[in-house]
Amino acid sequence: MRLRYSTTTRAALAAAPALLLVAGLSVAHPGHDAAHGGGFAAGLTHPLLGLDHLLAMFAVGLWSLRQARSLRLMAPVLAIGGMLLGATFSWAGLQLPGVEFGIAMSVLLAGVLVAALARVPAVLGGAAVMLFMIFHGHAHGGEMPHGVSALAYLVGFSLATLAITLTGRLVGDWLMAREHRVLRGLGAAIAAMGALFAFG
Repeated sequence: MRLRYSTTTRAALAAAPALLLVAGLSVAHPGHDAAHGGGFAAGLTHPLLGLDHLLAMFAVGLWSLRQARSLRLMAPVLAIGGMLLGATFSWAGLQLPGVEFGIAMSVLLAGVLVAALARVPAVLGGAAVMLFMIFHGHAHGGEMPHGVSALAYLVGFSLATLAITLTGRLVGDWLMAREHRVLRGLGAAIAAMGALFAFG
């Protein structure tokens, strides 16, 4: 069944790819001169320039389409919440075991969920999204450039997370209205990349 969106939601979905294009032009990724845009631009580009981050957030958007309405609506917010919590853990000096492996597994598992067109209880699905993104947020927090505003950095990567997740939802909605096999294949490809990250 094709999903119906309000005018506001449609506008947000349409704006998400544009935000990604604008962010992609920035050169303030961690490792670059922080003067080029400061914390906001560094935060905005960080999820876009890491394929593991990009795929996980995109897959969450794809997968959330077929979930219960509450989870479908909350998935982007939960993704941002997990990112913020993970960054806070990093800045507080709380080390999570196996952060890179956790990131890779989040890509693999999110891809499997998309490929299987899996529907899960909203509480379980919401917890999974939060857990996935805590690992990503921890990495983001640890890689914040020195001398930039932490608040601006948080705002930047929160907007990027929202844009990527909504773009995944937009693409998923388009595919669901046409061909589920392509959506499954996209999920399988994401899962394969996750396996490569984890075990390659």
